[in-house]
Amino acid sequence: MSVNERAYYSSMADRPVTKLDKSEVLAGLFAEWDDIDALLDGLPEAQWLAPSPLPGWDVKAVVSHMVGTESFLSGVRAPQPDVDVSTLDHVRNDIGAMNEVWVRHLGAEAGAAVLERFRAITTERRTALAEMSDEEWDAVTPTPVGPESYGRFMRVRVFDCWMHEHDIRQALQRPPSDAELKGPAAQLALEEIAVSMGYVVGKLGKAPDGSRVLIELTGPLARSIRVSVDGRARVVDDFAGPEPTATIRLDALQFTRLCGGRPMSAARARDIELGGDRDVAARIVEHLNFVI
Repeated sequence: MSVNERAYYSSMADRPVTKLDKSEVLAGLFAEWDDIDALLDGLPEAQWLAPSPLPGWDVKAVVSHMVGTESFLSGVRAPQPDVDVSTLDHVRNDIGAMNEVWVRHLGAEAGAAVLERFRAITTERRTALAEMSDEEWDAVTPTPVGPESYGRFMRVRVFDCWMHEHDIRQALQRPPSDAELKGPAAQLALEEIAVSMGYVVGKLGKAPDGSRVLIELTGPLARSIRVSVDGRARVVDDFAGPEPTATIRLDALQFTRLCGGRPMSAARARDIELGGDRDVAARIVEHLNFVI
């Protein structure tokens, strides 16, 4: 948990709600939009049609999805699709169907035109977010992770956009340099992933009570994530003395790809080292994908 993050209990919902520093999150979100813009600027039309790691989507579809999400958050009504998108093979749920509406709507536009749409809607969103009051930022709202603060929702947006940047990079075979991996958006995206590891280790990976799982990430985004299982699994700062019962060690970018259900990047080491209770560690790795 970052120094700018704290939890409180909302009277609206008897559950912890996350409060995040507005300037920190917006700096990361705006920097991520800038990075995506720079990655796409001047892209030849043929490369907009390069298949991404996401089934059924090319680069243009990924950007169209981001345009659609930010349009929705700006109050723009979704267009009517030309087909029943729920019947498409790569659409697995209602959220996927909602995303596909914008992909279909912008599918006939040139890549450069979709980029201009991206620039226009993110410019609009920058203004709206910058003008948002602290009360609005901390207010509880429906989000992809349940009722949460609007600030937490925007950190989820950083995570989503950062993941899509790397979907685009894989499609274009333009892997990030170490320097490009060290921006503020990457740290916020990893924070969003880290807070979900209690769910992944306990609910999905079924680590038994008494487990102490260390996920050691390497590379430019190196960090350690510790999960203790004591009645329930939760992320902790340390194990207060005892050694971990299971360890997982891998490149941080590869970790994010697995958490998002994406194929690992060919540009970074793919080794995953397991230690301690290897059965538990392997089961957690198998269930790292927690993204809807």
